[in-house]
Amino acid sequence: MNNLNAEPSSTGLDPKVAGLLCYAFSFISGIIFLVLEKNSHFVKFHAAQSIIVFGSLTLINIIVGFIPIIGALISLIIWPLMFVLWIVLMLLALQGKQTKLPIVGDFAEQLSNSF
Repeated sequence: MNNLNAEPSSTGLDPKVAGLLCYAFSFISGIIFLVLEKNSHFVKFHAAQSIIVFGSLTLINIIVGFIPIIGALISLIIWPLMFVLWIVLMLLALQGKQTKLPIVGDFAEQLSNSF
C-alpha cells in the first residue's frame, strides 16, 4: 500500500478525488480516467484497477447469470461483495492510498505504466 505522492492530476481535480471517481461508475469511469489522465500515476493506477476488477466481476456476473438457479445464487453473493469492494476502494483512494489488490493489483500497475 503506497501513499499518494505529489503528482498533480492533469484533469484539474485533486488526485484523491480523481482516484475516487475512477471507481464511481465502475469500469466505465476507470476507462474515462485512464484515457484522460496524463500526469498522475496514482490516478492511472486506480483507473486501471477499476477497469480490471469491476470489468471482470461484471463479466463473471453476466456469465453466471445464464446458469439456471445456481447462477442466480452466485449473483446474489457477487453483487453485495462488489458493492462492499466498491465502497472500500473509493474510500482508500480518497484517503490517498494506492492499495494493490491481490493478483489484480500487479496487472493494474502494468496497465497504468503502459498509459
